[in-house]
Amino acid sequence: MQSGGGMALSFCGNDQRINSYSVEKGVLNNGCFVDALNLVPHVFLLFITFPILFIGWGSQSSKVQIHHNTWLHFPGHNMRWILTFSLLFVHVCEFAEGIVSNKGMATNHLHLFMPAFMGFIAATTSVVYYHNIETSNFPKLLLVLFIYWVLAFITKSIKLWKFVEFNVGPQHLRFCITALLVVLYGLLMGVEINVIRVRKYVFFANPQKVKPPEDLQDLGVRFLQPFVNLLSKSTYWWMNPLIMGAHKRPIELKKIGKLPIAMRALTNYLRLKDAYEDQRTPEDPNRSPSIWRSMYRAFGRPILLSSTFRYLADLLGFVGPLCISGIVNNIVNNSSVGPTATEIKDNTHLGVYFMPSIELLKDTSVLAVLLFLALILQRTFLQASYYVTIETGINLRGALLAMIYNKMLRLSTSNMSMGEMTLGQINNLVAIETNQLMWFLFLCPNLWAMPVQIVMGVILLYYLLGCSAFVGASVIVLLAPIQYLIATKLADTQKSSLEHSTERLKKTTEILKGIKLLKLYAWENIFCGSVEDTRGKELTSLKTFAFYTSMSIFMNAAIPIAAVLATFVTYYFWDGKVPAPAEAFAALALFHILVTPLFLLSTVVRFAVKALFSVQKLGEFLQSDEIGDDSWRNGDMPVSMEAGKKHMGGTKAINRKQPMRYQMDNYEQPTRRQMRPTETEEVAVKVSNGFFSWGSNLSTLSDINIRIPTGQLTMIVGQVGCGKSSLLLAMLGEMQSIEGRVFWSNKNRYSVAYATQKSWLLNATVEENITFGSPFNKQRYKAVIDACSLQPDIDLLPFGDQTEIGERGINLSGGQRQRICVARALYQNTNIVFLDDPFSALDIHLSDHLMQEGILKFLQDDKRTVVLVTHKLQYLIHADWIIAMKDGSVLREGTLKDIQTHDIELYEHWKTLMNRQDHGLEKDIQQDSQTTLERKTLRRAFYSREAKNQMDDEDEEEEEEEEDDDNMSTTTNRRSKIPWRVCWCYMSSGGFFMVFLMVSSKLLKHSVIVAIDYWLAIWTSKTNGTIGNGTVGNGTVGNATLTGEDSHYLPVFIILCAAGITLCLITSLTVEFLGLSAATNLHHNLLNKIIHAPIRFFDITPLGQILNRFSADTNIIDQHIPPTLESLTRSTLLCLSAIGVISSITPFFLIALVPLAVAFYFIQKYFRVASKDLQDLDDSTQLPLLCHFSETAEGLTTIRAFRHEARFKQRMLELTDTNNTAYLFLSAANRWLEVRTDYLGAVIVLTAAGASIWVPSIGLASGGLVGLGLTYALTVSNYLNWVVRNLADLEVQMAAVKKVNSFLGTESENYEGTMDASQVPENWPQDGEIKIQDLCVRYDPMLKPVLKHVNMYIEPGQKVGICGRTGSGKSSLSLAFFNMVDMFEGKIIIDGIDICKLPLQTLRSRLSIILQDPVLFSGSIRFNLDPERTCTDDRLWEALEIAQLKNMVKALPGGIDAVVTEGGENFSVGQRQLFCLARAFVRKSSILIMDEATASIDMATENILQKVVMTAFADRTVVTIAHRVHTILTADLVIVMKRGNILEYDKPETLLEQEDGMFASFVRADM
Repeated sequence: MQSGGGMALSFCGNDQRINSYSVEKGVLNNGCFVDALNLVPHVFLLFITFPILFIGWGSQSSKVQIHHNTWLHFPGHNMRWILTFSLLFVHVCEFAEGIVSNKGMATNHLHLFMPAFMGFIAATTSVVYYHNIETSNFPKLLLVLFIYWVLAFITKSIKLWKFVEFNVGPQHLRFCITALLVVLYGLLMGVEINVIRVRKYVFFANPQKVKPPEDLQDLGVRFLQPFVNLLSKSTYWWMNPLIMGAHKRPIELKKIGKLPIAMRALTNYLRLKDAYEDQRTPEDPNRSPSIWRSMYRAFGRPILLSSTFRYLADLLGFVGPLCISGIVNNIVNNSSVGPTATEIKDNTHLGVYFMPSIELLKDTSVLAVLLFLALILQRTFLQASYYVTIETGINLRGALLAMIYNKMLRLSTSNMSMGEMTLGQINNLVAIETNQLMWFLFLCPNLWAMPVQIVMGVILLYYLLGCSAFVGASVIVLLAPIQYLIATKLADTQKSSLEHSTERLKKTTEILKGIKLLKLYAWENIFCGSVEDTRGKELTSLKTFAFYTSMSIFMNAAIPIAAVLATFVTYYFWDGKVPAPAEAFAALALFHILVTPLFLLSTVVRFAVKALFSVQKLGEFLQSDEIGDDSWRNGDMPVSMEAGKKHMGGTKAINRKQPMRYQMDNYEQPTRRQMRPTETEEVAVKVSNGFFSWGSNLSTLSDINIRIPTGQLTMIVGQVGCGKSSLLLAMLGEMQSIEGRVFWSNKNRYSVAYATQKSWLLNATVEENITFGSPFNKQRYKAVIDACSLQPDIDLLPFGDQTEIGERGINLSGGQRQRICVARALYQNTNIVFLDDPFSALDIHLSDHLMQEGILKFLQDDKRTVVLVTHKLQYLIHADWIIAMKDGSVLREGTLKDIQTHDIELYEHWKTLMNRQDHGLEKDIQQDSQTTLERKTLRRAFYSREAKNQMDDEDEEEEEEEEDDDNMSTTTNRRSKIPWRVCWCYMSSGGFFMVFLMVSSKLLKHSVIVAIDYWLAIWTSKTNGTIGNGTVGNGTVGNATLTGEDSHYLPVFIILCAAGITLCLITSLTVEFLGLSAATNLHHNLLNKIIHAPIRFFDITPLGQILNRFSADTNIIDQHIPPTLESLTRSTLLCLSAIGVISSITPFFLIALVPLAVAFYFIQKYFRVASKDLQDLDDSTQLPLLCHFSETAEGLTTIRAFRHEARFKQRMLELTDTNNTAYLFLSAANRWLEVRTDYLGAVIVLTAAGASIWVPSIGLASGGLVGLGLTYALTVSNYLNWVVRNLADLEVQMAAVKKVNSFLGTESENYEGTMDASQVPENWPQDGEIKIQDLCVRYDPMLKPVLKHVNMYIEPGQKVGICGRTGSGKSSLSLAFFNMVDMFEGKIIIDGIDICKLPLQTLRSRLSIILQDPVLFSGSIRFNLDPERTCTDDRLWEALEIAQLKNMVKALPGGIDAVVTEGGENFSVGQRQLFCLARAFVRKSSILIMDEATASIDMATENILQKVVMTAFADRTVVTIAHRVHTILTADLVIVMKRGNILEYDKPETLLEQEDGMFASFVRADM
């Protein structure tokens, strides 16, 4: 049988002494045969599974991505994956052991390692095979695996039994490995049997049918984390298509789909609510449940799971330093020599060498692999822990939001109005408190993981270094409270800077709103200065903020250096020598591990404190009063949320085109009832003996007995504040009834269409605001819009009735808003309509139209019951029933006739009032103006906007992405580039000296830190001197340490450490202050640029966009960029210095570095793009959610009256889920990145270890240097993901700089002019003579001219009137006097000077103008009249007297220094206009221009004004641009304009004589 020594590679080996193939002692006693038997199951599995897999792959590979509707997990899924991974690991060990044992034999014995190799392949195949069966849900094929496990178990058991027979025991490694394999195969067999038991797919008559999870059948669910297999779960492999795809086209909401059911807000809300309600025991129903306990009961389990992962990760983290110490020890002691001959003889059984188990941990290669595996596992566990907490946090947030929202819908109105719960508080609950609780949950596992980590670390340090370890640890622990202190200080300064920035924003908003006036009066610099003052205060608090931030960064960087210094110096003096390299570097790595938890601890404690506060606030909110459930509420409640549950599950057949609209099966529209000819129920609502109050026990309404007749028009009248609105609310059940009842006729109380006094709009389109959830009916809609005369307004909007209005949309004026609200009430198909003073913001024409068309025609024809609260007594004649109120009780009730006969006094009183109002009627003809004015402003805004058609800045950025797919490649590159130009711009605005300082100090700091560690390496290696022959000098050298040659090591070490600490301080300060100076300069330039921009800029650019630059973007530049920049530079430099150190120690490492670098480049490139998209999605979905909350809080009464609670809840759940989906994907993408970079880091550690072990050692100091290299490699694995995360963040934040920068490019107005200010005469223009020669004006070089070749001559002191239709160029002419528009031809000469040559400041400060929309600024009256503080009090009083304001101002507290609120809200429009007049009088210039200044003043005041202008301005030139012609009938000269040309030009008398003239026709129309 023996075939000579030729076959060197035979299966059983060719040792001369032993006949490998002899079977005399029985077949099973030949070790080689047993091993061959072990091959059988593996080969069997491979033969069977490969064909199945190939057939499967061929047909399925294309579909695997799309059809996840067959995926499911068989029982024992995770267990199987874990066991298979352990199996693979053990097979690798077996293989390695076989190779090592083989080295000890004379010839090669393949049977030692061949079966292990085959086993490895078979195990891999088994798991791939299993995965494919599972995703295609075809369990019958699992039988193959079952047979394989059984066979493998049997063959391995035979092997183990033989080992025991031949006394091979646990002292031999191969015995341990085989025993392990037997256990694993046994367990896997158990798992397989369990699958058969549960699924019954074989040996049973009726196999169990299992459907995949509901979520997967709905293709809208794209978040697959809960459904993929364990490997994909732990590495986020399923995210690859999403993240890679982001490169080609941006991620949109469609791509991220819906949330899985288990994570939806509704599911979690019900969980939390049950936990919350369960605490209310029957014995104690009023006990307030604890939120903490309910949170724990609802979400405790995942937190425990996450904490388990966290503990595992932390314990594995300590393997690193121990492995380093082992490797360095082994290299220093040089123990990697093969087994000796005697050892081989002792350990040979069954004709083969067995390796002793103790050898295992002495082998450096084994340690290196162990280090690698520990790192991989630690990172996987850590990311899993993070992911679980984040998912739980998101679930908690969804639940809390739903809870707050539901509570809000039931809040009693008195709470809202009495200020117990303000809007601000609710918004804070939503925006701040829930997020804080979420963050607390994220950081929560740290609370109990950190102490354990710290204790373990200190114990290990003690084991390595003895007592001196405690010195280093105490340095770290003692500095922790200081960090906590800094953290609290930071929070405080942030608060104060927030206050200042709100103040600054308020001022900026005011400036931007009144910019036209400021420019016309040349006051922009004064106001600019006041903003700069506030900015100065804000910067002061930002400086302290920067200082504390840099302190905290400094502590973080300096503590490890200080700790190392303290430890080694103590050790040196204690033991008289330095520790060995192994201990030294393990200790170094441990210090690095310890710093992180301590740094985080302060943050976590701060968040825990905040979370306590938040929970307290939430508890108070959830305990506050709710509105009472009156009897009539109970019968007809719309289906509540709980009932909605079954519908939520059943919405599978949703129309795919509108994924966001769940079907509202649970919200039934109240159907119209058929009207019978004889109306049986006479009364729709009846209140008997009612006493109602707003919460406090004083009744607001007392002794109310009224009835509202069905199908009639009831009017409620009375003085201001006599309780008319309260009566409506009391009927709607919003007030607390002290006694008495409200009876609704049974069919009526479904919902009431209710229009409040203060109009309330949704952030939605006009159409959605009017239909308000009812089905759209075109004719009805049209009728309603006509009745409310909304058509002209809708025509002005850029997208008609599809335009977004509301807080975030286009701002409408009060009248427009009110009409939309009335339209909503009219459109609803309800029997009862409550209108609360719908005429208050309307002028007379509109109110008449609304009364006639809307209320009398539209509502009465439908026989709807209408209740109308009004002040307009002239409408009483239309009323069927009148309720007169006084001081909270009913004065009279009845028809107008009843009152006429019974209460003559009241009737007479009304009559006089009505007369007054009728006089008003005649006067009020002109009142149409206000509406026209509103429409006009709207039109101006849009006309100018369309000119450049840039609705938002986002378009500019995205332009490059919107070109078609043909230039895909260019787009791709576009999106992955780092915006270097912007970074450079940011840096340069920080100042070059600061940039230089920062760069140099950073580089210096990192080189010093490297030097410290390098010095340590040399020092430890030298003094524990490795003597040439490789054995250790036992203490002989150790005692000689304190002799002369080594004494210089210690001082150099101390000096280096001190330098490192100082540099840490310098760098942290420079970065923060560089950021600060950049922020200062950017804001300063931005403010100056914008304030000096031409007026055209403000017409084109939406106000919101400019304000965004000053709020959000400035905030990012102030507070977010500096720390990100710091963190980025620090982590990048750390990684670079580490890689440098490793490659200088083992140059071979550089070869391995190339593929790693390529991998890293691609990971970061993909991640940055995807992260930016997801971040944008998160931001853009958060805003609607917050808006929805605030608008619900404002419109509570309306929503409850309409009975639309269910619809709003539904909307809130949708918005929450959308935002949570975006956030979930964002955090999953972060985990995706971190897992990948951490694995890269682990590979770097492995290659560094491998390079230093397997490449022959370099020089004597190798031990210390290898330790140094490995310690550094470990830090790299920590910091790699920070590099990418910070890069991504910085990119997002740099967008703010880019946006600010785009505004810095705007052209300023030409302020200089060609003349010097000193050349202009002091009192110019003293006469007021105006010559206009051939003037052409346009707003922008791109646009058509608005004035064409205008010529006119105005003599000094003339009164000139200019009239014309809207858009004829009247106002443009007035702007031309101030050089506000582009005069490209011709000139205006005033008193002999061409105004284009004058400096703007001079020109504008010498003329005065009154604009048509009055603008007041917050401050005092004095400040509004004379911000420059140049006039005396007498002059101001005189001006006020001329403007008929003297008496009113005298009555105010503080007189001329009385307060004006923002926008002058505390004065009426008319009064504001008079103030503007006074402002013009204060400036005694000889030319006054009035631009439609009397539009918003009533007739009486206007007549006074006309007289004033005639007397006070007798000797001055006055140019009046008239809105109503009769104001200029007394003028000396009238100019009629049309389309930018002068049509008629003469005295008014002459013009009136021309019957067919334009002016004459105007006057006729106006009479």
